[in-house]
Amino acid sequence: MKIEAGKTAIVKYTLLNAVSGDKIESTSNEHPAKFTFGTHQLIPDFEKNLMGLSAGDEFDFIIDAKNAYGPVDNYAIFDIPLETFEVDGKIDEKMIQVGNIIPMTDNEGNKHLGKITKVLANAVTLNFNHPLAGQNLRFIGKIIEITSN
Repeated sequence: MKIEAGKTAIVKYTLLNAVSGDKIESTSNEHPAKFTFGTHQLIPDFEKNLMGLSAGDEFDFIIDAKNAYGPVDNYAIFDIPLETFEVDGKIDEKMIQVGNIIPMTDNEGNKHLGKITKVLANAVTLNFNHPLAGQNLRFIGKIIEITSN
C-alpha cells in the first residue's frame, strides 16, 4: 500500500535545521508519528514528499522556509507595555522571563502565543512568529506502516 490521500502513515523521523544541522525533534520506533494525508493538516511540501511511498521506504528531503512555516515576519515581533501583565497591580516576575511563551488575545478575540525575547524596563518584546519560521527544514526518516482510514 502506498501513501495517498485518505491514508494514514506511521512514520519515524528526525527533523533538523537544514542549515545548521541542529536537531529540532525526532520520533522513534517505540513512539512514531502518525499522519493522515489529504486533510490539509500537514505542510504541503511534507505531504508531497511522502506521497507514493510504501511501508519500509526511507526518505530524506529539505523544505525551504518559505514552503514550511514562512520567513520571520518582523511585524510579528513587538514591545508590549509591562503594565499589560499586571494582575491586581502586580506583575508575576516568574512569568516575565526571556524564553517564556505567553498566551495573548488580540482585539478581535484571536488567540496567539508570543515568546518573550527581551525584558525591558517598562515593556517586554514578544515574538509571535511560529517557532520554526525562517528555518529550512530537513526530514530524514522511514515509513513504518500505512493504513486505510
